[in-house]
Amino acid sequence: TESKYRHGGNLRTRSSELGSAVTGSSLTTVLPASPTVKKSKVLSSGSREELAKQAKETKEERRAQIDGRHRYLISRLADGIDLSEQQVEETIISDNKFQLIEQFFAPCGLKKLLFFYQDVLQQKSNASLRPDGSTNNLLQKNLFITMGSTEDFTGTCAFFLRTSDEVITASNVSQEVNFGMFDCTNGNILQGLEFFLSQIMIPALKSQQNWGAVKEGLKNSQIQEFLYAVDKFVGTLSSSRQNIEDKIQLTKVDIDVYVRNLQNPSDYITAG
Repeated sequence: TESKYRHGGNLRTRSSELGSAVTGSSLTTVLPASPTVKKSKVLSSGSREELAKQAKETKEERRAQIDGRHRYLISRLADGIDLSEQQVEETIISDNKFQLIEQFFAPCGLKKLLFFYQDVLQQKSNASLRPDGSTNNLLQKNLFITMGSTEDFTGTCAFFLRTSDEVITASNVSQEVNFGMFDCTNGNILQGLEFFLSQIMIPALKSQQNWGAVKEGLKNSQIQEFLYAVDKFVGTLSSSRQNIEDKIQLTKVDIDVYVRNLQNPSDYITAG
C-alpha cells in the first residue's frame, strides 16, 4: 500500500483501501445518498407557489391603479373586440407589458399603444409528453399589449394614438386619445390595410371639416393633393395585393405553332 502511495498509484484503489480500513466496506457505500433530486423538487414547488403569490399581488396592485383613463381604454377595447369589460381588465392587469399603459399616459409619453387579439399557441396545463418529446398544444385567442415589433401580426390590432404631448387624464382622455382597429385575419396584412384606408380613413378625411390652420378646408389645393395621393396609394396597394394573390395570370402560349415551319437561319431572323 505504501509503495502505491509513493508511486502515485491508482486513486480508486487507494480510496477503496481507505474505506475498507475505516468501515470494512468501500467509500462509496459510506457516503449517504444525495438528496439533490428530492430537494430540487421541493424548491421547484415552493418557487411556483411564490411566483403565483407574487403574480396575484401584482395584479391587485395594478387593479388599484385603474382609474377613468384605464376605464376608457377598457371600454373601447370591449366594444371593438368580442370580450366583456371584466375580461379586458383581467387581461390588462395580468400583462407583463402593463407599464406601457402608464408610459402612454405620461406627458410626452408613447405616441401609440397597441393591442393584438389573435390566436396564440397555448400549452395545456395537464399536457403529457408525446413519444417524440413534444406536448399537446392548442390555439387560443388572446388579447395582449405589444410594441408591434416582436410578435407576428395574424389577427386584429386595436390601437390608441395620442394627439398631443399633454399628460393624459381622466377628464381629457376622450379628447386626447384616438382609438382604431386594424383587421389582419389569417395574416393578410395588405387586405387589412386596404380596407382600413379605403373604408375608414379616406371617408373620414373627406368628411372632415376642421383642418386646423388651413381655413379653406377641403377647398385648399394642398388638402386636395393630399387626398388624391392617398387615393392613388390605395389603388396601387390594391393592384399589388391582387398581383401577389395571383389574380393576374399569364396565358400559356404554344410556341410550337410558331417554330414548326422555321427551317433555316433566315426564317428565324424573319420571325424575330
